Amino acid sequence: MNPSVIPTLRIGFIGSGFIARFHLQALTGVRNVVVAGVYSPRAGRRESFAALAGSLDLGPCEAFDSLEAMLASGAIDAVWITTPNHTRLATMRAIHAAVKAGRAPLRAVACEKPLARTLREAREMLALAEDAGLLHGYLENQLFSTAVQRGRDIIWRRAVPATGRPYLARAAEEHAGPHEPWFWQGDKQGGGVLSDMMCHSVEVGRFLLTAPDEPRDALKLVSVNATVANLKWTRPAYAAKLAAAMPGVDYINRPAEDFARGILTFAGPDGETAMVEATTSWAYVGPGLRITLELLGPEYAMEFSSLNTGLKVFLSRAVEGDAGEDLVEKQNAEQGLMPVLDDEAGIYGYTLENRYFVDCFRRGVMPFETFHDGVAVVEMLMALYRSSELGRTVELPDPALEDYVPVVARG
Repeated sequence: MNPSVIPTLRIGFIGSGFIARFHLQALTGVRNVVVAGVYSPRAGRRESFAALAGSLDLGPCEAFDSLEAMLASGAIDAVWITTPNHTRLATMRAIHAAVKAGRAPLRAVACEKPLARTLREAREMLALAEDAGLLHGYLENQLFSTAVQRGRDIIWRRAVPATGRPYLARAAEEHAGPHEPWFWQGDKQGGGVLSDMMCHSVEVGRFLLTAPDEPRDALKLVSVNATVANLKWTRPAYAAKLAAAMPGVDYINRPAEDFARGILTFAGPDGETAMVEATTSWAYVGPGLRITLELLGPEYAMEFSSLNTGLKVFLSRAVEGDAGEDLVEKQNAEQGLMPVLDDEAGIYGYTLENRYFVDCFRRGVMPFETFHDGVAVVEMLMALYRSSELGRTVELPDPALEDYVPVVARG
């Protein structure tokens, strides 16, 4: 690990899809950084990504034709892993091999959520990063949402000292379904909506319930209880629609859940009980992606909804145009009264997230949100899946989670 400060962090992106482009948008609000390279298997997409980075004045960005070439180029200080879930462990193994062999002068690696599909995979991701001597960051954007950062600061600074710790965090994330086929395929993604979206909810809930000066593992997971269901996308008409839009997706014979709800119970530092109540869905049809958060304590409450925006537009039936997502992510309508997210990257947390990780990696400092937290999130997810499969509460620690694979992810 190189602790020296470098003036500008040179990032290489592994992956060039939807989430990688969200990071590009966010990085326009970050200083002391360049996006120096990108690798993804499809030449057209990586070249388009490199061109976009250049147009945003984040480059010059080179589109590499192999991961090994990018790692060995000498032009990259840190990599952001934004590839599909089923490729992340192989990607981390390649990074580890290149660093250990002296072919990749990296100082840091950051990985999108979730860290892995299973607890065993997540533990290997962490072990590989540590064995390579790399700084590592777990990219959970909701922790860095402007509302979360501001609300958490107020609650813990003003309310908690007077009345006591918060005891319940509620987190929900809902939209009408993911962009790419692999998200819908349990073996590739690792599950369904629980894996895809509850990874956000459980971690932001844990974050809100943890004091700013406490270590990230201050709360100890005691038990979980979960339910999963298919509410919309297994209906024949919608399964057919999904199959037509997403090649290789068969929700009649190989569905993954489109609804999940979980209750997680934690023990605080002094033994007090704290709970996270999480709900996620791919069956929500509203203006677009909706994130709702609440934090409750003895004499206070905090709440946030991403669709309760200050900016709204109304478009009558006379206003016609192509479908898109120019007002809000996962947009479902083009007419009527629509909320507009005037800074999605900031509201969702991507700008502050990237600003924080760039600063840590540039200074040679380990972030507060690391692959250790990515492992903790996967353990929570596996416990929730196991609870839903068994139809009962799962107590922690549970050795069975080490090799557990969710039902929808089994071959």
